[in-house]
Amino acid sequence: MIGDIRKLLLIPHIKVHNANALSSPFTIGFPAMTAWLGATHALERKLKADGFSSLIFKGVAVVSHTADLQTYKGVGDYVSSIIGTSNPLVENPKRKKGEPIEAFVRPSFIEEARIHLDVSILIEYEGVAKNEEDRFTERVEHHLKSGMKMAGGDVFGSRKLKLFRMTEGDERALGELRRSLMPGYVIVERRELMKEAMENGHDAIDALLEYLSVHHHCEITDDEVIWSSKRKTTGWVVPLAIGFQGISELGKAMNQRDPDTPHRFAESVVTLGEFKMPYKITSLDEMLWHYHVDQINDLYLCQQTTVPVSAN
Repeated sequence: MIGDIRKLLLIPHIKVHNANALSSPFTIGFPAMTAWLGATHALERKLKADGFSSLIFKGVAVVSHTADLQTYKGVGDYVSSIIGTSNPLVENPKRKKGEPIEAFVRPSFIEEARIHLDVSILIEYEGVAKNEEDRFTERVEHHLKSGMKMAGGDVFGSRKLKLFRMTEGDERALGELRRSLMPGYVIVERRELMKEAMENGHDAIDALLEYLSVHHHCEITDDEVIWSSKRKTTGWVVPLAIGFQGISELGKAMNQRDPDTPHRFAESVVTLGEFKMPYKITSLDEMLWHYHVDQINDLYLCQQTTVPVSAN
């Protein structure tokens, strides 16, 4: 049975400069999924203001082609340091006439982790008629070139946009889509690893570190020393910030940005994700992320409908 036709917008090779690499209070690297879904939500609102009142973005996939984390590790350094941006010089307020103190100093600042990215965004959408597609892609390109932000970084354009139509089980269309995403890595959810570890009695942070740790093993023979390294599971598994959990009741807060919307304090939700080559993707839903609200547990998440199992 042939299913409904699914419409997809591919924005290939978006250049993002100085994106926020501090994806949660205790992880640094690829930006949080909330940042990518937030950027596409902002784009959706801009397009609705352009007259596409029936437009709905149903799901978002993110493909990383290049990630240049702005850190530096010198000779002999044990850990890497963040490459910070320098504030302009200011006159030293402590300088007195005749004292051998520099006339100008740099004011203190808070270090911000930054990353330069080349990513592709795949969006499943509905509410755009066939005769509106040319104007639809033209407006998307316009907004990308008009100072739009993604993950806090500046967008410097993209390659030519592509539209896809496919149905469930259409291997030819899925193969064409996968080729358009190569070479790159699709970010997929692996929270089942965290769930399994926590069901076996592990604390959340211990479960996270257990899958991220690299264990080195040394074997000494008569002729040589053989070193091997491995992790608990296969695949390029990484920590991934996927949303927030409320830690206070809904209400009003002093100086909140929107006085008409209830406010609550929240903390980041971090789980495991995996960077996966597109040719390993077997279905469209394996890539797409959606918003999910769990009011009982006060959770505001980005998650996938299907959670894939990594191939060896």
